[in-house]
Amino acid sequence: MKKSIMLFAMIVVGTLLSACNQGTTAPKEKGEKLQIVATYSIVYDIVKNVGGDLVDVHSLAPIGSDPHQYDPLPEDLVLTSDADAVFYNGLNLEEGNAWFTKLMETAGKSGEDAPVFRVSEGVKPMLLNSLDHKGEEDPHAWLDVRNGIKYTENVRDALKKLDPANAAKYDENADAYRAELQALHEDIMQKMKEIPKEQRILVTSEGAFKYFSDAYDFSAAYIWEINSHHEGTPEQLTNIISTVTSENAKALFLETSVDPRSMEMVSRETNVPIAGKIFTDSLGKPGDDGDTYINMLKWNADMIFNGLNN
Repeated sequence: MKKSIMLFAMIVVGTLLSACNQGTTAPKEKGEKLQIVATYSIVYDIVKNVGGDLVDVHSLAPIGSDPHQYDPLPEDLVLTSDADAVFYNGLNLEEGNAWFTKLMETAGKSGEDAPVFRVSEGVKPMLLNSLDHKGEEDPHAWLDVRNGIKYTENVRDALKKLDPANAAKYDENADAYRAELQALHEDIMQKMKEIPKEQRILVTSEGAFKYFSDAYDFSAAYIWEINSHHEGTPEQLTNIISTVTSENAKALFLETSVDPRSMEMVSRETNVPIAGKIFTDSLGKPGDDGDTYINMLKWNADMIFNGLNN
């Protein structure tokens, strides 16, 4: 019922917006910031770092929420319709239950030339294997820092296209940010090598760490492969308990944006401790741990290292 009311409200707002401006935005005055909408907090932070003082950025999915299954609000529609550009992850993150496609259509930003940019352009996707999602793209590419560098380059190119007068500034910001990310990637590589190979079993609720595991030489294990409507089923729990036991996993990890009960059950059944919380689909709140993309990656690396290097 709640979703039906929300959808009706969005249709009404969308109709009014379309009547007023057909989804277009007014030309920018000199010195006026670009108004950018990002689909979730990680893309938000990358755009903010590359855009700097030249952009105002709004994240649709709030911090701590799941961008896989976000339900846009009427105010999201207004912001999206008025935005100069929209940045999204792609790789089936936002498109999984079609909320993003519907929002773009209603906001008048679904045409071929619409200012809508996929930040994962050029990333080599990993594919899902579970029955309900077999062959679909795994969206969690940002957990490999090298892909975060690619996101940064794509954001830079898009902002230069939107605002060529400030291209040099976007280049400068992106170069500085890419250097930070490259240094972080090298630090994580060195840190993870200190964990004995047989102990590099990374057990999480959602299978979000396949890109991370491929980059930093881990084996990824999980209860369910991707956040959906079928999470923590008896079969999934039986399978992960068997894996944790047979692989002699040293620790379990709980994501900040998922229900903890399934992983807590695995811990009880196996007597393997939950080492702590790590970030996957959302940053931490401002001022808290993991409150930027770089801080999130650092936190995850430290938590994984401390949990498994014993």
